[in-house]
Amino acid sequence: MQVVDRRKALSIPPVWRLAFRPFFLAGSVYALLAIPLWVAAWTGFWPGFQPTGGWLAWHRHEMLFGFAMAIVAGFLLTAVQTWTGQVAPSGNRLMGVALIWLAARLGWLLGLPAPLLVPLDLLFLLVVAWMMARMLWAVRQQRNYPIVVVLTLMIGADALMLAGVLQGNDALQRQGVLAGLWLVAALMALIGGRVIPFFTQRGLGRTAQVKAWPWLDWSLLVGSALIALLHAFGVALAPHALIGLLFLAIGLGHLLRLVRWYDADLRKVPLLWSLHLAMLWLVVACFGLALWHFGVLAQSSPALHALSVGSMSGLILAMIARVTLGHTGRPLQLPAGVVWAFVLFNLGAFARVFLATAWPVPGLWLAAICWASAFALYVWRYAPMLVAARVDGHPG
Repeated sequence: MQVVDRRKALSIPPVWRLAFRPFFLAGSVYALLAIPLWVAAWTGFWPGFQPTGGWLAWHRHEMLFGFAMAIVAGFLLTAVQTWTGQVAPSGNRLMGVALIWLAARLGWLLGLPAPLLVPLDLLFLLVVAWMMARMLWAVRQQRNYPIVVVLTLMIGADALMLAGVLQGNDALQRQGVLAGLWLVAALMALIGGRVIPFFTQRGLGRTAQVKAWPWLDWSLLVGSALIALLHAFGVALAPHALIGLLFLAIGLGHLLRLVRWYDADLRKVPLLWSLHLAMLWLVVACFGLALWHFGVLAQSSPALHALSVGSMSGLILAMIARVTLGHTGRPLQLPAGVVWAFVLFNLGAFARVFLATAWPVPGLWLAAICWASAFALYVWRYAPMLVAARVDGHPG
């Protein structure tokens, strides 16, 4: 659908033509810098320097509301143009949203006083949610209204986390960030359930599509949102057998979807197996958290990092590698060497989840080096695509 004035669109510098361009690039650069910075701070480097709220609060907040939500914003504010036929933010409007995001990131790191940082940080999510809601409402596209609901709840989770920073309340910070993390898991359940089977069948040239089970997709969305609310109210911070059953059910649901989507040939296509592996990490996270709530595991941290690192961030890396190719008019073929980004990333996730508990310092450094190397490979190969015009000459 032709929804933009071609001449006007082509007059905009390429990096500001669609939201995926600045946000995929900025989010990836931020990711490759932030994790080594956090591990260095955790292991005792620059002890006199503290971001707003301290290093732990910064790490908790920024990897979710800084890094992950930048990628989510880039994806949604690009996809909504295709979904609705409305003109997506570009040019000065898009630049303004990106500058709000950047100002909040710098504010956190450079120690901006919390009362000033709070409204600046919340403004980014408010703007993204408003832009999405406005475009979806214009065409009454009810199918995607749940995305706006999740984004609105994310604003609440962020506010909860920020309230914890203002009060110096660690429990409140955990409630906010874990609620936000499971809201992202809800988005993964919703959007992943649509695009992963489609990408798989299209990428392998299959004519028969895997028929969706709406009841399962909605169950996973609602279940993840319920866990987010339980965390927001502090109910899920301590082990509880009933909550363990909920995690077990969600894990089984995601595993069932993966089995239905599976095709033996996807192992030959890195752009596909990376997506499926990210969703498998979500199964690992759910089962691990179920075992923690049942009292079998002593710590919840490894399972939470299976979700935040292995699944959420793994899906981000896999999606931005594919989406960038498609939206810049290129064939869906990985640039040379980028398959190693997927390999290194998952090696780092394994180190963080399974090695860092027994060997904290070497395990965390191995995870950080693999993580940073994976995103550095993405930036190296994809930055030239993100700042240049589409190869087919079309806007976007």
